[in-house]
Order: sequence, then structure tokens, then C-alpha cells
Amino acid sequence: MDAFLTSLFALAVAEFGDRPQILCAALAIRYGRMSPIIWGLGLATLCNCLISAIAGSAVHQWISEDALQLFYALSLFSAGVGMVAWRRPVDLLQDWSLGPFWTSFVGIFILQFGDKGQFVLAATAARTDMWAFSTAGGWIGMMIACVPAILFRRQLAENIPIQSIRYIGGTAFLLVGSILALGAWGIF
Repeated sequence: MDAFLTSLFALAVAEFGDRPQILCAALAIRYGRMSPIIWGLGLATLCNCLISAIAGSAVHQWISEDALQLFYALSLFSAGVGMVAWRRPVDLLQDWSLGPFWTSFVGIFILQFGDKGQFVLAATAARTDMWAFSTAGGWIGMMIACVPAILFRRQLAENIPIQSIRYIGGTAFLLVGSILALGAWGIF
């Protein structure tokens, strides 16, 4: 259950106000249809979560517990930096003519691949060696972060202090990541 809850919470917080959420809102505005975008998001996220969790689970067998803790600490630290640092603007895929489902699926898959959420999910799966629970938690966390952007589009950005949430969440990730890294090195 630890893998499920950790992945769920980490990805829901890490992806709030991030580029996949912005792309989801932009696609919902562009196409005016929510269902195909939610399905595209869900499938793209599931594929990325499976890749991350299975890769993380494979790493679990190869490295020591201290190295696993350091890997997890670095993933949280990088997520924190990603949340408080400047981000490149999101390509809204205006030139893509694949339709709402395929544009959502391919665009979000590419955007999430190698992103901080995938790194955190791989590190969580590596620590717990429960890739299925990590996958489920990460998928639900990502959906919690992105589906409201599809449903509420502009209202989400206007009514929720996204920047404050990103700074608070990023600071929390930086703090926890630093503490775990110091523990892995035997300093704390």
C-alpha cells in the first residue's frame, strides 16, 4: 500500500500546474470535447506509468538499499526543482491534425516521457518492488492532477493559486529529498 499511496500523492502534487495539465486544458479548449481527451490522457499516462514502474522494479534487484534511498531522494529533489524552476512554454500542438484522442494520447505520452513524474514513479517502484501498486497510484495521481484541467479548463487557473501550490509542493519535495539523501549518505 506504501507504493500506491506514495506514487498517488507524489504525482498528484508534482504534476499540478505542470505542462501535462496545461496541455490537457488547452486541448479541451481547442476541441471542446472532454471524453476523447480524458481517454487519451488516461492511456498515455498508463503507458508511461507502466514503463516507469517496471523499469524501477527491475532496478530494485540490482542496487543496495542505500542506493535505492538515494535514487528516491534524487527523484524527489529533481521534482522539487522542476516545480519551483522556470519551465519552457508548452507546445499546444496547434499544427497536429490527428483528432482529439490521438493528439491527446501522443502529445501527452511524449510530454510525460522522461518527466519528473516518471522519474519519481520509477524510484518509488524501485524502493518497494511493487510495480503494479506504483503504476496504479501514479496513474490515479496523474489523473487527479490533469482531469480537473480538462473539466474546468480556464476556471482552474483563475480560481486556484497554482503558483503557490507549485512553490509549496516544490519546497516540500526539496526538503524531503534532501533529508533522504543525507540519510542515504549516513549524515542524517
